[in-house]
Amino acid sequence: MDFSNNILETIGNTPLVKLNKIVAEIDALVLAKVETFNPGNSVKDRMAVKMIEDAEADGRLKPGGTIIEGTSGNTGMGLALVAIIKGYKLICVISDKQSKEKMDILRAVGAKVVVCPTNVEPTDPRSYYSVSKRLSEETPNSWYVNQYDNLSNSLAHYEQTGPEIWKQTEGKITHFVVGVGTGGTISGVGKYLKEKNPNIKIWGIDTYGSVFKKYHETGIFDENEIYSYITEGIGEDILPKNVDFSLIDGFTKVTDKDAAVYTRKIALEEAIFVGNSAGACIKGLLQLKEHFKPEDVVVVLFHDSGSRYVGKMFNDDWMRERGFLDENVTKAEDVIKDHIDKELIVVRTEELVSHAIERMRKYKISQIPVVDINGFVGSVDETDLFRSYVADKNVAEKPIKEVMGKPFPIVRLGTSIEEVSKLFTKENDAVLVDLENGNHHIITKYDIIGAIK
Repeated sequence: MDFSNNILETIGNTPLVKLNKIVAEIDALVLAKVETFNPGNSVKDRMAVKMIEDAEADGRLKPGGTIIEGTSGNTGMGLALVAIIKGYKLICVISDKQSKEKMDILRAVGAKVVVCPTNVEPTDPRSYYSVSKRLSEETPNSWYVNQYDNLSNSLAHYEQTGPEIWKQTEGKITHFVVGVGTGGTISGVGKYLKEKNPNIKIWGIDTYGSVFKKYHETGIFDENEIYSYITEGIGEDILPKNVDFSLIDGFTKVTDKDAAVYTRKIALEEAIFVGNSAGACIKGLLQLKEHFKPEDVVVVLFHDSGSRYVGKMFNDDWMRERGFLDENVTKAEDVIKDHIDKELIVVRTEELVSHAIERMRKYKISQIPVVDINGFVGSVDETDLFRSYVADKNVAEKPIKEVMGKPFPIVRLGTSIEEVSKLFTKENDAVLVDLENGNHHIITKYDIIGAIK
């Protein structure tokens, strides 16, 4: 009978799949190493086993112990599989930018999940690096994995992933392209492949908000490059020991939008349902196309499954909120179509200024049309109210008609965005759209900016 003794024995030997439509403009053979075939649905299963086995071997991890790790989700899943089979407890410290699906999956496989803020310095006590270290110091019989500096990470890929790719391509691989986060995959695979053939090029995919590309090119760790970004699984605001820059021939950076858009394209054009870093890799690959020749064999690694991102990149509302959907916005109705049924908040001429202020707070808005029995007769915005308050501290108890400005211009649904935009001035921060059913909707400068791609 042909069977595995446990789920860990199914890790590795993932397939290489030829990419077609999505890389049509690249004049080379492009193969995807699809790591979603691992039982934890990501490349991180490989190093999770290796790191734990090495820690067991040298006594850092003892029977019945607690494994503690800061993770973007995938390493946590790999560690959870090993913890279940080997009888360990697991605490995963995760940043709040990671998808809800990742957090739910970790809890489903028995991990305790601690969520930390993303937009803080690595040395901040709230960061997931700091919290992981603190928990390891406070928890008896625990082991802090530290995948960033734990060299068993890259060793796993040197021993497994690199040899698999070499064998599957019969040694014909000319380029390896992969997203860089902890650095384990690119360094381990890169080391093995360059030992086999020093001419093989190793390319890293980085993201804006990360320090890798500039550091590789200049040796400068530029803190000004560090800022919050959406792309998951790649890029860092630190320099992990697992990143061996001497093995990397170059980096290319990919925007959050392009990473998200190409994640969806892979599913639609290649029928491969993979995650956010795969989208970044494909866009990066296209940015590097001038480096490839017809006889080249390019291997790009797809890190994880699209199931981790159903509520994000594969959700139209999430994409639309961030301006990542290339929708054709040409008319006033295009700007308001997703919230056209929202009630227009108004204030009446005889109501008090305090009523307008309360409405702004309640609905989190900055402009309100003013109406009387005849229709729209004025407007108020937070700037006007602030100036009025500075001039007169008792303004809150005055009627709106005493502080209101001119009414907002009114346009029809079919009015072009260009015409609507011209109506915004220093004195006017909003435009009303006649819905042609007796109701109106408001468009603000923020709405116009949100429609710009």
